[in-house]
Amino acid sequence: MKKIFIILSLFGLLSLPSCVDLDIPPKNVVNDNDLLTNDSGMDIYMARMYSYMPFEDFKYMGEWGFRYTGWLGATGIDGTGEAVNRDGITRAFTSEADPYWEQAFRTLRDANHLIETLPEFKENFTETTYNHYLGEAYYIRATVFNAMARRFGGIPLVTREIDYPAEASTLEEPRASEEETWDQILADFDKAIELMQPKSLRSGYSNKYVALSFKAEAMLYAGSVAKYNETVPGRLTGLGDKTRVRVIGFASDRWQEASKKYFTEAYKAAREVMLNGGYSLYKKKWAAGDKEAQYQNMVDMFSDMTSPENIYVKEYLFPTSTHSYDAFSSPFTLRSPLSAGTCPTLDFVELFEGFDRYADGTLKVTTGATNKDGNYILYDKPMDLFKNVEPRLRAYVIFPGDVFKGKEIEIRGGIYTGPTPIRPLFNDYSYATADARYQGLAAYTQQPKTLYLSPREGNSQEVVEFGGKQMLAAGTDGPFYDNGEATVTGFYGRKWLNPEPSAVIGEGKSAQPFILMRYADILLIAAEAGIELQLAGVSSPDGSNLLQVATDAINEIRERAGATLLAGTLSGTNAGRDIVRKERRKELAFEHKTKWDLRRWRVWHYDGRDGFWGEQKDKNSFSNDNNYRFRGLYPFYSTEANKYFFDARYQWVNLKTMSYSPIDYYFEIPSGEVAKSPQIDQQPNR
Repeated sequence: MKKIFIILSLFGLLSLPSCVDLDIPPKNVVNDNDLLTNDSGMDIYMARMYSYMPFEDFKYMGEWGFRYTGWLGATGIDGTGEAVNRDGITRAFTSEADPYWEQAFRTLRDANHLIETLPEFKENFTETTYNHYLGEAYYIRATVFNAMARRFGGIPLVTREIDYPAEASTLEEPRASEEETWDQILADFDKAIELMQPKSLRSGYSNKYVALSFKAEAMLYAGSVAKYNETVPGRLTGLGDKTRVRVIGFASDRWQEASKKYFTEAYKAAREVMLNGGYSLYKKKWAAGDKEAQYQNMVDMFSDMTSPENIYVKEYLFPTSTHSYDAFSSPFTLRSPLSAGTCPTLDFVELFEGFDRYADGTLKVTTGATNKDGNYILYDKPMDLFKNVEPRLRAYVIFPGDVFKGKEIEIRGGIYTGPTPIRPLFNDYSYATADARYQGLAAYTQQPKTLYLSPREGNSQEVVEFGGKQMLAAGTDGPFYDNGEATVTGFYGRKWLNPEPSAVIGEGKSAQPFILMRYADILLIAAEAGIELQLAGVSSPDGSNLLQVATDAINEIRERAGATLLAGTLSGTNAGRDIVRKERRKELAFEHKTKWDLRRWRVWHYDGRDGFWGEQKDKNSFSNDNNYRFRGLYPFYSTEANKYFFDARYQWVNLKTMSYSPIDYYFEIPSGEVAKSPQIDQQPNR
């Protein structure tokens, strides 16, 4: 979405009374007659609202909330298991430094003012255009309410413009119940869908199918919360102390019907987009059986603005509207000014097909039954380990030895000069020993030294003489064990980076778009909602076969990804649901979606963590009763064998220890708002 930058120093005074009692308003005040009477004025009004919409893109970081700056821009580092990075901003998504509260009400005021005031100027527009502008206001209000509800549960449903000055008692709305909140979001999306046209009036505006898509996403969240709050020990629900309103969760006699209603609405909205929206998966370069074409297709789809998959896109334009994702998340040798903001984990990589595995499903790096048994498997070059993986994964992650911007990304954990066969470097790779370091191994500290690592880049690198040349222990792109500006997991993120070799990297120099909603998401929503309805014993709302729709949706996505198609029809069971969840984790990674999925599935706390990955895994393999960690995959070069081997363990990422408890499924209401208000309730148990 192209932001329209308008310099109006007093725009915030929109429609407020003048401080001087004159019949003629001051010339420096922009009023409704200037803005709500013509399309140019409406562009300014809409630009104000859209500039502060709670869209999570390159300029959003879960650590800070909506600051619209993109400082240290990275994706998937919110404790989701997708990625980690070097900084303290890698932590579980339990709060935002800037709570989405006060700025939400500012945007709500603009939306409510438009809903209440535009009818006075209806004669200035055609009926179609007038209705569409009203629909935009309802869409924006629904989007803001949705962003708040996902964070706080029940919220003050401010559906009117509050005039100033006014009596203190009229300035606040108490928090509604969570169910009332989701019902209002549903009603506002439906009103927007009723009023808006199928096509946007301007680039960056919404339309009927955009509203349907975000409605589907919101209702999937609402249905999940209503259902899965019940799976949290003690039931996740509670009343506010001041109003005795059920501000989080659902009543014991309401949650089942509420979840069925919301899943039904999610399914219906997704199906309407599928059947009538005219969207399709991006396959311009896709070719059956051609992994290289499938990989390149998925690389291109995130920058091709003509993609039939794009439903809603945040556009950027150099040099007036830019971001800095490349400046902070590129590989080490391309850093400008920093790098390695998004380092995918081995745990995430293991979700994808194409690897040999141990019995527990983890990636096989030795000839034994576990990664502490047998000898390391040897490879001529690092990329050989990844030769059979899904093309989708290669489009999302830069592997050791792969090429990016025409340059081989040289990632090496170290160089081993000892004899072959090579035994595992550690005796214990469990969570309990995650603090063990490579630089503490006898092979590194004792003589004769057989393991070479590097603390830093450049002249600080350890060097091994081999084959008549000098080899840098960690290669040019790390990891370096005391410099976190290089990969800390053995991988770099590729998704969202500008792949053009000629592109200039630097702060404020990136202009690739961010896709906020795409057709693959709609397919996944339909699949998940369909299986949830089947689990609840609810008939298909449109007469379609719920399980067949879900199966076809997953197979469409898998075919495009270069993954194996489902052998049969998905079952209406938790196992079928988990197949959809896992596919969603894979397809929508690094799109600010997973952190919300983990929250709505209620699988982030210890008791539910077996389902953390979208499938059943032993939660004790990566966590204890509170904390959890993720692993990396590190290639080492053996001079004796003249080949590479890989070690999989908690190292370089082991300081990234995260925690999550049931209380974190709802953010704390800003304490200042609660303290000063006789009506705003804090979350129960806080």
